[in-house]
Amino acid sequence: MAEQVVEKITKVGIVGAGTMGAGIAEIVASKGIPVTFVEVDETAVEGAYERIRSSLERQVNRDKIDLGERDAILGRIEGDVSYDALAECDLVLEAVPERLELKQSVFERIDAVIRPDAIIATNTSSLPVMDLAVHSQRSNRVVGFHFFNPAQVMKLIELVRTVVTDESVVEAARGFAADIGKTPVVVGDRAGFIANQLLFPYLNQAVGMVEDGYATKEDVDNAMKFGAGLPMGPISTVDLVGIDTMVGIMDAIHEQFEDVRFAPRPILSRLAGADWRGRKTGNGFYRYEEAGSSRVLADDETRDAADPELVKDWTTVGVLGTGTMASGIVEVCAKAGLDVIVRGRSAEKAEAVAAKVSKSLQRMVDKGRMSEEDMVTTLQRIKPTADIADLAPSDVVVEAVAEDIEIKRGLFAELAPHLKPEAVLSTTTSSLPVVECAMATDRPNRVLGLHFFNPAAVMKLVEIVPTVRTDDEVVEQARAFVDRIGKVGVLCGDQAGFIVNALLFPYLNDAVKMLESHYATAEEIDTAMRLGCGFPMGPFQLMDVVGLDISLAIVEALQEEFRQPSFEPAPLLRHLVETGFLGRKAGRGFYVYS
Repeated sequence: MAEQVVEKITKVGIVGAGTMGAGIAEIVASKGIPVTFVEVDETAVEGAYERIRSSLERQVNRDKIDLGERDAILGRIEGDVSYDALAECDLVLEAVPERLELKQSVFERIDAVIRPDAIIATNTSSLPVMDLAVHSQRSNRVVGFHFFNPAQVMKLIELVRTVVTDESVVEAARGFAADIGKTPVVVGDRAGFIANQLLFPYLNQAVGMVEDGYATKEDVDNAMKFGAGLPMGPISTVDLVGIDTMVGIMDAIHEQFEDVRFAPRPILSRLAGADWRGRKTGNGFYRYEEAGSSRVLADDETRDAADPELVKDWTTVGVLGTGTMASGIVEVCAKAGLDVIVRGRSAEKAEAVAAKVSKSLQRMVDKGRMSEEDMVTTLQRIKPTADIADLAPSDVVVEAVAEDIEIKRGLFAELAPHLKPEAVLSTTTSSLPVVECAMATDRPNRVLGLHFFNPAAVMKLVEIVPTVRTDDEVVEQARAFVDRIGKVGVLCGDQAGFIVNALLFPYLNDAVKMLESHYATAEEIDTAMRLGCGFPMGPFQLMDVVGLDISLAIVEALQEEFRQPSFEPAPLLRHLVETGFLGRKAGRGFYVYS
């Protein structure tokens, strides 16, 4: 007769009550479930109590709980130094540091004292769960239970089954996750699971941009916050996760997959070796007010603000193009008080841009965000034309036509002779070499990239991309211009993808490869990245919005430039594009739309 497995988890044990363990104890106890945690000595026990008390006190001060609730939660939590205290727990969760031998030893000690029907779980974020399960006499009753930091806040739990985990154990664990208000995603036992396997190459690549001097840490962080809608930039995320923690996780994932992108960048080991481990020590990529603080202090690398005097005499912007991007740029510049000359291939197309802007501004008026008078004044600043010579008064011209290098080069060559010598020329390309546009003109020193993001009227980011030929004065004028039109500018070099696309699309491509491997469904991967990593959209939701054809084109451009085998577009992405499943615009992509 098969041994029974606990069906309902009514008492929980935790071994290790550091930041994660204490957070788990707090969230479990707040849901009415008694918790016993075990620490190495009385000092560590008291330290854990203090972490939990301090966390609850912050919630009281923010009026999230009252004093009675605080005391009730604390009353459900007990600490001890003996594993015997875990004897009556239905579930015991190991949350000690991410060292295999330590976790294996803890598993053996847990296994020796708990009931036959109890479940053992590990909170590992990167180690194979099976390597721990074999150190108990009940490997079929072992699961991974990967909480995300801070455990009290983050909604995701990656529930990891091994090849021998009983289905009844998975169901009991799934029910417990729901009981404590979490969303479980059930995954197989491989290094990094869903979230870390997708997140950490992205973080590592961002670190590489800073290490190589391609962009500053502030520019990389701002690019991903304002260009991809992330709540935190990747370099700040590394400091939050802990630089030493990141090195350990990436080493574990690299050992399994042997992909160079999982090999921690050298600067990570150097910082960790210097005990600059991020927020928890007060120093990492950023410098913090004190250990544990989130308040960043300025350092010598912080760039001075742009000088508005450099563009105070600019009055006119030229825009080449009539598509969605061009219309958004016209709107932004006109609202900023600049005259805008928009040139289309025909007068009708150029006038259609003015009509689009008019509709957009009318919506703002209807919502009370703009007055009728301001709308009229703004529209009067827009001058449609079909004659490229009419762009002559422009102080800066922004090209926003099709993403075809020959078309762009032809326009730059045609445009340059009509402009005054001091005018700045720019392109909104997202993936093509800016220098090729520059070299089509007689003034490559006055050309750079100004990569706006769609919808340009809403998105705050502009990537400012000088080439090796761009004058420093032009770069500073571009920074000041971007400030003047109310955008956030970041500086980066002239290579495919710049910052945002170079970081975002390899991550999206990795997600497709994970889906291809049948490790998880699109829904599970999307849920993991939204709830576990704070991304506003899951990778498949995002690709459906962007368009699978556009996603594929950008990945191909990155692969062509960087020649990394891991950047090779996922076959499934190619197949869907060839089939015509291009995302929302086609009614079908990774998801089906009505």
